[in-house]
Amino acid sequence: MADLMILGTGNAAVTQCYNTCFAVRNGESVFLVDAGGGNGILSRLEAASIPLQSIHEIFVTHTHTDHILGVVWVVRMIAQGMNAGKYTGNLRVYGHAEAMRVLELICRCTLPGKVCAHFGKDILFCVLEDGEAFSAAGMSAKAFDIGSTKAQQFGFCLALPCGQRLTCLGDEPYNERAHDYAVGADWLLCEAFCLYEDRERFKPYEKHHSTAWDAGRLAAQLQVKNLLLYHTEDKTLDTRRERYAAEAAQFFAGNIIVPDDSEIIPLC
Repeated sequence: MADLMILGTGNAAVTQCYNTCFAVRNGESVFLVDAGGGNGILSRLEAASIPLQSIHEIFVTHTHTDHILGVVWVVRMIAQGMNAGKYTGNLRVYGHAEAMRVLELICRCTLPGKVCAHFGKDILFCVLEDGEAFSAAGMSAKAFDIGSTKAQQFGFCLALPCGQRLTCLGDEPYNERAHDYAVGADWLLCEAFCLYEDRERFKPYEKHHSTAWDAGRLAAQLQVKNLLLYHTEDKTLDTRRERYAAEAAQFFAGNIIVPDDSEIIPLC
């Protein structure tokens, strides 16, 4: 059985929810994807009852602060667990070359020597190439370059234990280079910065982001089964679930999920 554990749903500037990050739990193992912008990730993991000992793979999509800085805290706490004999095995952090270079640099510049002593031994920064396969929480995955016009960014396609397929498109508009990874996906994780009807207020296109309207059209085009929207603004949280789903449903007839922070979604 696999679950999708939503740790945060907000974009970089939110204050009423946490930055977008999530985990996929497969039995007792947890695959963490990004970690938000600070040590708030620790409270998010605690609220989701995710022990650090269960995390042995982390995927970093890109170097923006709202995705990578929380990883520094997870690395720190796991290294401390190793030193205290409370964490066994290796931690592998996956991402493209620039993401791994930046993450290791930040860690070495900000974390104590007894933490950094684990780097290259039992804490491994693993560089992935576009299209390269890797393993996470006992599941097979494949990373792909989303074709970002800003910082390089990778998404991934994950084979769930029940045979279903989950695709994470990152936090930028869809690029056709991701087509083969996304088409027909059982679960498509897609950013929706705001509603299309609120585009003048939040300026998604100027910031190179999408709306729920765009995500609904994309999901219909790609013929996916379940569409999950995240990386949103935080000024409409009270109505976000209903309004975002309604806007995407103008085009997509499948299942639409607009989760809140700390929501757990059964995958299979």
